[in-house]
Amino acid sequence: MLDAHAVRAAVPMTAAVNAVREAFLDLAAGRFVVPQRLSFAGGTTLVMSACHTPTSTTVVKTLNLTPGRTPMILGTLVWNTAAGQVVADAVEVTTLRTGAVSGVATDLLAPPEANRLALLGTGAQAADQVRAVAAVRPVRRLAVFGRSPARASALAGRLGAEFPDVVVRVASSAADAVADAEIVCCATSSSTPLFGVEDLPERVHVNAIGSYLPSMRELPAELLATAGCVVVDQAEAALAEAGEVIHAVDAGFLERGELIELGSALRRPPVVDGRTVFKSVGLAVQDWAIARLLGQVCWSGG
Repeated sequence: MLDAHAVRAAVPMTAAVNAVREAFLDLAAGRFVVPQRLSFAGGTTLVMSACHTPTSTTVVKTLNLTPGRTPMILGTLVWNTAAGQVVADAVEVTTLRTGAVSGVATDLLAPPEANRLALLGTGAQAADQVRAVAAVRPVRRLAVFGRSPARASALAGRLGAEFPDVVVRVASSAADAVADAEIVCCATSSSTPLFGVEDLPERVHVNAIGSYLPSMRELPAELLATAGCVVVDQAEAALAEAGEVIHAVDAGFLERGELIELGSALRRPPVVDGRTVFKSVGLAVQDWAIARLLGQVCWSGG
């Protein structure tokens, strides 16, 4: 059983980003079987699985999410191969792989010189969003906003210590945080949009990874309607679980056919200018990618 410390020690963020990128390319090539995520008890218990058909390796992850509990998320991941199993702390894998997919999308869609990042959210997913963007872009300025100023200040302090070359500030509002951002990462459980489309610069890339239920929304529908492209991890999953996408489609702001899956975008990068959006609800192929790296470390004796 690999605990959170062992997971983090085994998989640096750069390796996680590269592994998740390769997994999405394999997904686009049809090399994965990924059943729809199971959700029980109002979304507080989730079960995710994937099978990589060329290697006959599988991953199964269970999570329990209880708001108000510390930690809010508990869970276990199991990676199965012919050689044996890897069992790991699912929370650390989840934050790592969720950060990594934002890194993949940012590397694909954000301008190469982009260096101003806005982080909305101060929960368990937040720090890895910054780490992942910093792995693919030269972040120089970071604005942090959260509902609790105390938590936002504490997170800003930790990130400032981790990234001493980055100027970190606590924003007074979400609109203040995104006002001059070139990259935005949303990692909240909000049920209403965090900002208005008018709050954003004309050229910005936005990652949204917090919502995973139809009732949750971090982004305004107008952003999805006017963005140069809207990329999702998987169209089927986004249309079933992403509140932003479901609302935008139902309200006529977005056509289903306008959604671009991440794997397809990696194979044929879109030519865009202006605002871009990446919306992720999380796929088990991301867990598989991190678990494969863990298995390599375990069986190499590293």
